[in-house]
Amino acid sequence: MFQSSLTSAAARIEARLSAALEGAADQPVTHAMRYAVSGGKRLRGFLVIESAGLYGIAPEAAVDAAAAVEALHAYSLVHDDMPCMDNDDLRRGQPTVHVKWDDGTALLTGDALQTLAFDLLAAPSCHADPAVRIDLVASLAKASGIDGMVLGQAQDIAAETAGRPLSLEEITELQANKTGALIRWSAEAGARLARADIAPLTAYSTALGLAFQIADDILDVEGDAAKTGKRVHKDADAGKATFVSLLGLDGAKARAKALVEEAEDALSPFGEGAETLKQAARFVIARES
Repeated sequence: MFQSSLTSAAARIEARLSAALEGAADQPVTHAMRYAVSGGKRLRGFLVIESAGLYGIAPEAAVDAAAAVEALHAYSLVHDDMPCMDNDDLRRGQPTVHVKWDDGTALLTGDALQTLAFDLLAAPSCHADPAVRIDLVASLAKASGIDGMVLGQAQDIAAETAGRPLSLEEITELQANKTGALIRWSAEAGARLARADIAPLTAYSTALGLAFQIADDILDVEGDAAKTGKRVHKDADAGKATFVSLLGLDGAKARAKALVEEAEDALSPFGEGAETLKQAARFVIARES
């Protein structure tokens, strides 16, 4: 059920992003945008569509919001991969944007993808009620900016020159911002589209986001670059504190498993209708990429 739902959501999101870029100027930045949003699991967009389904909202009514968070996520990856940030040359098994094109094109690609995200949320096709659209725009701005993802990225950069490894509390806060904020927004988006209480999905996605990052840290130790589509062992090589370095490999795996159980428990108000989201939580710590 989960895998078929993920595949279906990915195809729907791919089509929406393709349509959004149709007719755009024939420029390297446009080609790089299409390149940057291609591939990937589309987990964040899937969470939007699946959480909306809990409230009876059809996938086609949630796809603008799903495509928006995928565009914003792609922007974050393009910028994060640049030499001034993590300096990665491989993403989703392909050369990163700054490697395939150049730094200037990568910078503009990220900028354009970020603005595309808000364009999608502001479009009347996203939701008939302007108040709902404004809520989605405002909440994604908060999740992706200095109160969320950008704060986490800044904390990550600061940690590199701190002269000491981060504590478990500090790394948890950093990753709750850098990785967790967009995952939280994605799961909450369904409730926002339905004008419903976001609290159960906030609890679910907070646990899910942390489990996702712990799984990433485990993959950096145990993963295969051919499967992950990006370099592995880079955190250890850089001497960065991770959940694995702080908890040990077995401890990190146990913590991730406990977080998945926490995420599943948060979905209890939705009964059997939330089974696919529960499977998504299990997938997060079982994935190989």
